[in-house]
Amino acid sequence: MAIQTITWISAFLCLVQVFSMPMPCQLQGQLVRTTHNLLRDMGGHFPLECLQENVFMAFPATAFATSGAPHVRAIYETLKNIDTLFGTDKLPTMWDQQKLEYFQNIIYRQIEESECMSSVDTSDYPIRAEGLKTYFGNIAAVLKEKNFSYCAWEVVRKELLYTLEFILKHTSDSLLWSNRT
Repeated sequence: MAIQTITWISAFLCLVQVFSMPMPCQLQGQLVRTTHNLLRDMGGHFPLECLQENVFMAFPATAFATSGAPHVRAIYETLKNIDTLFGTDKLPTMWDQQKLEYFQNIIYRQIEESECMSSVDTSDYPIRAEGLKTYFGNIAAVLKEKNFSYCAWEVVRKELLYTLEFILKHTSDSLLWSNRT
């Protein structure tokens, strides 16, 4: 009886130890890939009728130039900026609405699960953040300038696809992957 009690107490203490361990503060790579794929698939190719409204926006690759905490923080801030862009009620109706909603939910989930990123202390991050702020400010300006038109949203989608592709290609080592193949 005493051995059985000690076994149960030991098992309980092991479980308490495991479940009390801090969860890692990392962004999930598979969710970033899913958001990219949803954004790609919800609208198809860039529409020919929108070519005249297509504008060049310099991507701030320098915000992602180093590895480690500044790198991950730039990804986190990028997701927050994407969430802000899609926080309007003037979203395109020509896109697949189910995919759009799923896209927004995954972006929100990534931000919520990685909120600890906002407190990561990185001395050079403010300089890097300025590039992201300018980039997303330009994207928001295009939307407002074009009165949230379908073509303006297509320009936004094109830019965000490039951004997410860049993150997946150049910063994937900073993301958490469950089963990487």
